[in-house]
Amino acid sequence: MRIPYLTSFALLFFTLSTHAQTPDDALRNIWFIPGGTARAMGIGGAMGSLGGDITSNTVNPAGIGLYKTKEVVVSPGFMFNNNTADFRGTSTSANKSAFAYGSSGIVLSAPSVDNGSFTNFAFAFSVNQLASYNNHLHYKGNNDYSSYAEQFIEELARDFASPTAAEQNYIFGSSLAYRTYLVDTSTNNGQLTYFGLPNPSTGLTQEYDAAISGSYNEATLGFAGALNDKLYLGFSLGVPFVTYRKDETFTESDASGNTNNNFSSSTYTRNFTSTGVGLNFKIGIIYKPQQNFRFGLAIHSPSFISFTDKIRASMTTNTEGYAGILSKTSDELNSGNPGETQYVLQTPFKAVLSGTYLISAVADTKKQRGFITADVEYAGYGTSKFSTSTDQSAGSDYYSTLNSTTSDYLKGNFNFRLGGELKFDPWAFRLGGAYYGSPYRDATLKASRMQADAGIGYRNHGLFIDLTYIQTFNKDVNFPYRLNDKANTYANITDSRGNIVLTVGFKI
Repeated sequence: MRIPYLTSFALLFFTLSTHAQTPDDALRNIWFIPGGTARAMGIGGAMGSLGGDITSNTVNPAGIGLYKTKEVVVSPGFMFNNNTADFRGTSTSANKSAFAYGSSGIVLSAPSVDNGSFTNFAFAFSVNQLASYNNHLHYKGNNDYSSYAEQFIEELARDFASPTAAEQNYIFGSSLAYRTYLVDTSTNNGQLTYFGLPNPSTGLTQEYDAAISGSYNEATLGFAGALNDKLYLGFSLGVPFVTYRKDETFTESDASGNTNNNFSSSTYTRNFTSTGVGLNFKIGIIYKPQQNFRFGLAIHSPSFISFTDKIRASMTTNTEGYAGILSKTSDELNSGNPGETQYVLQTPFKAVLSGTYLISAVADTKKQRGFITADVEYAGYGTSKFSTSTDQSAGSDYYSTLNSTTSDYLKGNFNFRLGGELKFDPWAFRLGGAYYGSPYRDATLKASRMQADAGIGYRNHGLFIDLTYIQTFNKDVNFPYRLNDKANTYANITDSRGNIVLTVGFKI
């Protein structure tokens, strides 16, 4: 499929010789359905007003205030992806499995010692994998409209690059294309121009493959207090730590069958890693107007995450009788070192409004019969911002453009989580779901995340065991390259992800 080009987005790619960030780098760190314990995931992650689960630490820390005991929790898991990609009318599939984990940690609770309005306090430390990046994307199709060589031609033409600059200054893209003769120069009336050897009008076969790994995690320290067991106040300090790796390959080959038209194939490989650590905080409140009802409100501050990105690239091009087969790598042009960029990402703020209805609400939890709970969350995706971690004015100008583009590309949205539980002591049965709408302003980019969950729990004599199966249906888009002077082609990705989470906990 093709969409009209986004000029400012495409122009960002002209500075890849010194920077590598795009709005998509922000998106992977902000648009996901977060994980939790098996109990929390069994009710769609709707923990904003329920409380009594260590997952509250990363949703609404006031929920920690409902604890009156101490507990230790571990939540191992396993996930498997099955992707289907539609690229220019051709459907392909890929899959990948990986280990995962949910909220794990310790909660400590103690009654108030001053006999005041606060009846008890609670402290929690948790580590949670909010998002797993482990995935495998693959698509292939025929393109008679554009070539990936055009992105390099645009970059060199826009910069009025001399042949020497083309050979040396764009070491992760255009210089590789120039050195392998994917693009070359000609002179017309004394004017230097760049042209590409691939000819889209005769048909090109394009193939993209990406192996992705890593995760977005958060270590959280939370504190909460209960005021007369009706009002719960909480605060948590979070330290997100992120690892991400993408090894991607894009191959373009001549589909005409002509072995004498100066182009057979070209393969571009890019190895990208990103690591980051940051800081955020959350504040929350839960109010019980009566025993059966709870209402919650939580505010999540932006996370300020310092990232270090590294990139290596290589290209092999076969131009048949024109220049033969040539291979070049960025290491050859960068003294064997990867390209490295350091920057800070400010993620959007979030607000979570929640409500819970308890069935047969009594003080003795063994006699409670269950609950229904729901969260409505607002996330201002378009407010994400990048900044340089140095004082370089050129970097500041780039990030100013990048932030403007991010605001034009992404929008704020409401997300919904709903779940319920029925209890037949010592067993509990749960169902839940979540829906996260498209973060893109462009309505032609179809994207969403939907989740359906089912789980079972057992609680007896201080031991609890919960098991949940989560099925997530993700829709997104993937651009193999972006152009400024014509519509961009992209793949529609449908990801069916299964996740099994087991939580084991002990009251201590």
